[in-house]
Amino acid sequence: MEERKSIPAAAGVAMMMMMVMISLTGSAAAYKNYTVGDSLGWYDLSEKPTADYQKWADSHNFSLGDFLIFNTNTNHSVIQTSNLTTYQQCDYDDSLEADTTQWSSGDPSNTATVPVTVAVPLLHEGPAFFFSGDYDGDQCRGGQRFKIPSVSHGQGLPDGLKPPSEQAPAPNSDDVDNEDSAPDTTVPADFSHPKGGPGSGGSDAAGGGGDDDSGDDGSKEKSAKSSLKNSGERFAVSPLKLVVSGILVMLGVGF
Repeated sequence: MEERKSIPAAAGVAMMMMMVMISLTGSAAAYKNYTVGDSLGWYDLSEKPTADYQKWADSHNFSLGDFLIFNTNTNHSVIQTSNLTTYQQCDYDDSLEADTTQWSSGDPSNTATVPVTVAVPLLHEGPAFFFSGDYDGDQCRGGQRFKIPSVSHGQGLPDGLKPPSEQAPAPNSDDVDNEDSAPDTTVPADFSHPKGGPGSGGSDAAGGGGDDDSGDDGSKEKSAKSSLKNSGERFAVSPLKLVVSGILVMLGVGF
């Protein structure tokens, strides 16, 4: 029997990063983040007796590229399936990788629990089912589950969530307009005698070239500007990269 798909912790952090990047770069109207259960979080009814996850799901319209945010703890898991039988039976032991994903595995304990946040992207159109599979399905049967009748196409998946085969190829370097590209500049080590400029050995040999101070000064100024320009371009950092780097630090992810 083929095993179901399980998402490792590192991939979970990557999903959180992807969610933040899409929120920063995508249209607010195109992609949305939904907190499952709102302020109640993702818990079984013995802990949150007023939670009604199906009512919550029915109050929203979901599209490709949206994220579901599960705020829960290690006493609960997050299982997604497109198999109605798996959902109805609250049992994913014999489920297949093709239709069921374990986004977060629980570690049932009555004494020690750790808060976790699980970000789940909606990657496929059509029905989607979610439940907690802990305690042999008791949490699921007790109400910790919901179904989305149909995830709509909406704006389609953003490039970051598409399979590699569907992502847009990187632009070919030959297609870039040469006029828009910064020219290659060689900065001489000796600014007092730029290569090929006044004051170089070749000009002195020709006679009188080394006495032209204005030409020498102009070459020094142009060389210095080229050096500063290249240095600025080399160390420029985009605002998005700074934001993402800051988020990685907050999440404790090394790089």
